[in-house]
Amino acid sequence: MSTGERGTLTIEDRVVERIAAQAVTEVDGAGEDRPAKVRARVTGESATLDVRLSISYPLSVASTTESARQHLRRRVGELAGVTVSRVDITVTALRSRAAGTGRVE
Repeated sequence: MSTGERGTLTIEDRVVERIAAQAVTEVDGAGEDRPAKVRARVTGESATLDVRLSISYPLSVASTTESARQHLRRRVGELAGVTVSRVDITVTALRSRAAGTGRVE
């Protein structure tokens, strides 16, 4: 049976957004203090992502965002079955990992 005979599959933008937001939590140093905000645009079998996230200080912003970009492409591809053609990342804050513990010394 060919693909056309089985029917179509449409992945909504919000589904890709949720997958991508969860995938950010899997990247060391990205979005640890608050959930990332993701906007996705899905066209056919291709998606673009606009991601807003915080980075843990003192990690490298460049290497952390590159890791996030690669991970997002891979995970969204695996879970949604779409090719991520572009990932734009805006770093909204640098957060100390210790700041989120709520401990005072």
